[in-house]
Amino acid sequence: MEKTNDINTSERSDYDITDVIRFQKDDVGRLVLRVAIGGLMLFHGMHKVLYGTDQIGEALSSVGMPALFSWGVFLGEVIAPILLILGYKVRFAGFLIAFDMLVAILLVHAAELNDISPTGGWMIELNALYFLGAVAIMFLGSGHIAISKGKGALD
Repeated sequence: MEKTNDINTSERSDYDITDVIRFQKDDVGRLVLRVAIGGLMLFHGMHKVLYGTDQIGEALSSVGMPALFSWGVFLGEVIAPILLILGYKVRFAGFLIAFDMLVAILLVHAAELNDISPTGGWMIELNALYFLGAVAIMFLGSGHIAISKGKGALD
């Protein structure tokens, strides 16, 4: 029997599990990236859910920015991670997280941009990892293992 791209096992005697894996490996990679970035960022967001954004609003006010911008942090650390995990509007969610991390790096961690930790790592490596992971998601999209199935304009 000639091998085809059809993965219907009931009609094929030469079924190969790699047909399914090959079909989905990019989507699995996107899922892992989305859940990793979204899930870990959501831990930061839970602090905002439990304790509010007043402290962030005060910090923003101290540098001349409106306290209302603290809700942008809520979007970037609560709403966007949930969207990533679910696989809905992930390019937009990736943008929100990337923007949130860029602002955090510039406002909170700017003094550490050139610093190395005592163990040899870059002082802002975790922030950079969140930022770059979110940028990667903006380019990759959700994939098919997502609520949107990767079909939306922002997925």
